[in-house]
Amino acid sequence: MSLNEEVEMLRNIPMFAKLEPSKLKLLAFTSERITYEADQLFFSQGDMGDAAYLIIEGEADVLVDTPSGELNVATLGRNDFVGEIAILCDVPRTATVRAKSRTVTLRISKDLFFRLVAEFPEMSVEIMRELASRLDHTTNQLRDALAASNG
Repeated sequence: MSLNEEVEMLRNIPMFAKLEPSKLKLLAFTSERITYEADQLFFSQGDMGDAAYLIIEGEADVLVDTPSGELNVATLGRNDFVGEIAILCDVPRTATVRAKSRTVTLRISKDLFFRLVAEFPEMSVEIMRELASRLDHTTNQLRDALAASNG
């Protein structure tokens, strides 16, 4: 994939959509491209976050440790962004992410991510929207699970 294709892909991510093309090019150029084979871990629940990942191709499962074992809470694919919660909040990773198939990612370091947020405050609004959406989704899943268990 060319640098221009990576820039176009970044433009499809809501939190990066409003960045100038030159900044998207810088982001694509300074990010590290990493390929994971099936069953290889991006990171594990509890690890400290040092980067976020944009999936270029392939799929990855988001897994959470529970008392009854690993629970698959989501499957991510092309253009999905994962890992930003740990770098934004300086907390351990809230889930494990494992490649479901051969998966190509752009790894965006914590430093680069924060530099972009500082330079482009509008990115913060998009990040808040995304996190609020995920929280709403998780709350609905929890409500449904509790309703089913009280059934």
